[in-house]
Amino acid sequence: MKVLVTGALGRVGAATVAALLDTGHEVTACDQRLPPPESPAARAHYLQADLTDAGHAYAAVLGHDAVVHAAAIPAPRLNPPHVLFQTNVMSVFNTVEAAVRLGVRRFVNISSEAAVGRSWAERPFLFDYVPVDEDHPLRPQDAYSTGKVISEVLMDAAVRRSDLTAVSIRPAWVQWEASYERSLGPTVRGDAEPNGGYWTYIDVYDLADALRLACEAELTGHEVVFIASPENYAGRPLAEAVRALHGDAVEVRPHDRTDAGALSIAKARRLLGYAPTRSWRDYLDAGGRLRPEARDRLERGETGVQRGRRAAGH
Repeated sequence: MKVLVTGALGRVGAATVAALLDTGHEVTACDQRLPPPESPAARAHYLQADLTDAGHAYAAVLGHDAVVHAAAIPAPRLNPPHVLFQTNVMSVFNTVEAAVRLGVRRFVNISSEAAVGRSWAERPFLFDYVPVDEDHPLRPQDAYSTGKVISEVLMDAAVRRSDLTAVSIRPAWVQWEASYERSLGPTVRGDAEPNGGYWTYIDVYDLADALRLACEAELTGHEVVFIASPENYAGRPLAEAVRALHGDAVEVRPHDRTDAGALSIAKARRLLGYAPTRSWRDYLDAGGRLRPEARDRLERGETGVQRGRRAAGH
């Protein structure tokens, strides 16, 4: 297929460009600045565009079979809420509007686990149950989470009025070579007190594979799926973590492994054939430090070249 990947210079967009190119798709990479030579986007056709401008969005979408929309401001606390909301919502509105009018077949919208509402809530609340699935109520409070919910509503509207089919992907906390030690290392080293996300994460290359699958899957209408690692990065029982924090206030539903994360990936497995293969153990040793081979790849700028496979028992 001819696939447009927006936000192609971000960590998710870049990994997705590589995954699509590696499986034979024709890719247009799109972002607001020019790609560095080492970026996967430099291997694709490249288009510089600002998708908050409708004309830019139409020019970018034209001629493609599918769109993977990764363009967004990902840092809620580093940007004024009105800037974040306007940028994130208008970029997806313009891009999906162009996709509808130009006859694109598939739109893959990168939403977020934040759509549930807990991630940036000013007035904290608990999940109704874990693992959280796609039927869990959405209770957004902040500009980022609310914008992600609106992006999913825009997908619903688009498929009602056109032949476009859409998939909204809600990723967990995204990790890659440069982030594992900083973000997950302290917990692996022993600071394993339960947190609000119950140590849930996703490797960026597993996420990229899921986005590729979302382009290719035989689906109708608009489907929403969580994408996460099947394990948590503390290696601790999910039920134990929930009870330590909240007692019986959060229902713990059946899950397929003791050390599951807080998000169910059952729907993604069923609809997309999602089969994650990477683990935090591929990057970090028992002391929470980056493994030498992972550090070497990072220092050589070869992130994602070798994609770790889960060892038996991970």
